[in-house]
Amino acid sequence: MRWTLKPKPSEDKIKHLAQALNVEDFVATLLVQRGIETFEEAKAFFRPSLDHLHDPYLMKDMDKAVERIEKAIKNNENILVFGDYDVDGTTAVSLVSAYLKSHYPNVATYIPDRYLEGYGVSFKGIDFAEDNDFSLIIALDCGIKSIEHVTYAKEKNIDFIICDHHRPGDSLPQAVAVLDPKRNDCTYPYDELCGCGVGFKLIQALGQNRNETITDLIPYLDLVATAIAADIVPITGENRVLAYFGLQVINENPRPGIKALVHQVKKKTLDITDVVFIVAPRINAAGRIKHGNHAVELLTEFDFEQAQQFASEIEQYNADRKGLDQQITKEALNQIVANNEEERFSTVVFQEDWHKGVIGIVASRLIENFYRPTLVFTKSGDKYAASARSVKGFDVYNALEACSEHLEQFGGHMYAAGMTLKAENYNQFKNAFEKQVQETILPEQRIPEIEIDAEINFDQITPKLIRILKQFEPFGPQNMTPVFLTKNVKDTGYAKKMGKEDEHLRLFVKQNNSEGIAAIGFGLGKKMDLVTHQKNFEAAYCIDENEWNGTITTQLRLKDIKA
Repeated sequence: MRWTLKPKPSEDKIKHLAQALNVEDFVATLLVQRGIETFEEAKAFFRPSLDHLHDPYLMKDMDKAVERIEKAIKNNENILVFGDYDVDGTTAVSLVSAYLKSHYPNVATYIPDRYLEGYGVSFKGIDFAEDNDFSLIIALDCGIKSIEHVTYAKEKNIDFIICDHHRPGDSLPQAVAVLDPKRNDCTYPYDELCGCGVGFKLIQALGQNRNETITDLIPYLDLVATAIAADIVPITGENRVLAYFGLQVINENPRPGIKALVHQVKKKTLDITDVVFIVAPRINAAGRIKHGNHAVELLTEFDFEQAQQFASEIEQYNADRKGLDQQITKEALNQIVANNEEERFSTVVFQEDWHKGVIGIVASRLIENFYRPTLVFTKSGDKYAASARSVKGFDVYNALEACSEHLEQFGGHMYAAGMTLKAENYNQFKNAFEKQVQETILPEQRIPEIEIDAEINFDQITPKLIRILKQFEPFGPQNMTPVFLTKNVKDTGYAKKMGKEDEHLRLFVKQNNSEGIAAIGFGLGKKMDLVTHQKNFEAAYCIDENEWNGTITTQLRLKDIKA
């Protein structure tokens, strides 16, 4: 692990903000590091408001999208809401279809089959629309590169509205409207929305047309917050506002489907991390193991008992997914070792019987073992399909673009992508990708990094600080949980290893004459020797609260320790 202390902002900015907010300098430092330098910016950060959401009509083509939907409703046309099979896609489809159905009955949903159709808009989906007399398709979380598909639909007199957040290619599909804040010609003030976020802007615009207020749309925000958490988009700007209020809906009055999922795990209050690790994998499991339709059924079900039935089926899919990803990860690691590929700059592995639904998760697991850009391939029909994951700072999408002559198709963004290629091109591509990574990756991007926000002493960890840090939530990319460094730390003699294989570490630590604080280090069991016999060590950690039997205590979540 590489420990990097974030650069300290200018003293003037820190002092000015600390004074304005009546907080300690190091709290002001944390805020300035997040781009918050004035009282007004701090107020917007600590007190998110739905008034901070932008006018949806600022998005290019929004007027055209609303006009076409209103025309479809007026003319009694059938509308098909189409979306990808992952969390972002299924929540977006659930959101837009549920909103439209609350105003108009002729609305149906379509999620492509992960194995028969693959990612994004499919010809099979368009044929389904033609066979069932749909004249308008609203594509969510996909479609920005579906030029041929949209042309094919046009020949069948089917119009498209595309709501996407992925990077466009050189030209756009000939749809009625293309809503994508990453379009070069789109001046929308915030371009980090997820697919479900773009879907929300569409219903916000439709709502404005009907004299609805933003308050009328709050019940949909549990879906938006789930997508924001799952898609790992920055928790800044509009995403922060949507996630903040969406979490409130999840915890206070969620839709029956999300309530049923949370009911399964019996957790009282969920934060964004819980959504990432509890809600999102279960929604994803439907599309990975069975079909994404199951997720949409769950998320649009109004009857809680029926939702519980759907949730228990999805729980089983999730258990199956866990077993598969453990097995495939083991096989992939064995393959890397058997082929003497431990020292490469990239990981590219293939086995034809690997389950397509979990290869993305496996790619992430492999990065935990070999920290480098990773692609996991399996057979899909007569082609090979892969999921790509990347390491901090390395743009895997650009690397794939540089090797695109060997690919049939690809799409995604900086840290995650998908692609297909012909079987005969696999080895050429593998070599080209390795060469591209080797030439472009920086030495520091090959070592996992812990970014430390500030060095503090234990006596600065007060109830007031914990209250302030709670108001930094929800955490996520570009607003990560603050990581602190404390030096001259000692265990008080209670250190012990935990877990099935002694992989974790539990300590009770002090610094000089400070009060002792409990600390837990997941995956740090192998560093036990650093803390025995009253040795001094340095700790990088986040500050948590641990609830046990109704009592809340402060606990340090250790990221790493060193002598």
